[in-house]
Amino acid sequence: MSRSQIEALILLVLLTLVWGTNWPLFRIVLAEMSVWQFRVAVLLLGTAVLFAVMPLARGTLKVPRGRWPALVASSVANVSIWYIATAIAVTHLPSGHAAVLSYTMPLWLALFSVLFLGERFTPRMLTAIGFGAAAVMLLMWPSFGAYAGAPIGLAAGLSAASAWAVGTLIVKRTDWAGMGLGITSWQMALSIPPMLLGALLFDDAEWAWPRLEISLLTVYIAAIPIACGTATWFAIVDRVPAQVAGLSSVSIPVVAVVAGVILFGEPMGPLQIAALLCTVLSLWLALIPPRKSAALAAEPARAKQRAEAP
Repeated sequence: MSRSQIEALILLVLLTLVWGTNWPLFRIVLAEMSVWQFRVAVLLLGTAVLFAVMPLARGTLKVPRGRWPALVASSVANVSIWYIATAIAVTHLPSGHAAVLSYTMPLWLALFSVLFLGERFTPRMLTAIGFGAAAVMLLMWPSFGAYAGAPIGLAAGLSAASAWAVGTLIVKRTDWAGMGLGITSWQMALSIPPMLLGALLFDDAEWAWPRLEISLLTVYIAAIPIACGTATWFAIVDRVPAQVAGLSSVSIPVVAVVAGVILFGEPMGPLQIAALLCTVLSLWLALIPPRKSAALAAEPARAKQRAEAP
């Protein structure tokens, strides 16, 4: 494996744990806050965290000339549409069902990466995408009745997934000239006005300050899964092809299901176990190169070592 692949794999493990365990936490918070209040709160807090740590991080808030259109477009797709669409989905569907819909993103991203980035479907990658799709379908299977009964929630969840894919594609194909963490910081900051407008238009719940425990949990979600998690996601996108980055997100809803089993005693049946196995196979095919390719990639380094030997 190359250094970029190893770094991406480490970041993926961290991101999967953070984002996967985050979905069950939503269930706790949403018992006292409306989804719109929660989204506005974590977006404001997460943006504040990112801007606060910028002086310590690699990158800059200075946007290079000609990059503002791409930055605004990626902000709309990755954050604004994602937050608003998932908020609408959760108001029409149980949060777990909405979460699984959102992680159909790898299928959209695989298609878009071929159409717009010129990436190719190798047999190995097609197999990986097939296993990833199977994992998502297995998690969706028990919820088909709920989706059929809530077409608005279904459309919103799929819109969130496709928008996330488009936003990832924009980030992947743009030369950001070393902006680093500044990309994520600006994406979240630019999405605050649309999210506030969405809350004013669609949220009919009474706004009230939650209990201390819920407030602290909201701060944690904003700082770690939202701010740090989003930055980690784009670090992965920067290191691997778009198709591989997309498939890496398949593991997140599976971890969310496992976390739900541990925290709330939710069922872990044959479908969930099969989805977990499909996810492992998908990630192994996408992230771990075959032995022959790995050996060929390592040969130049070994040849250089032999040449330098006395």
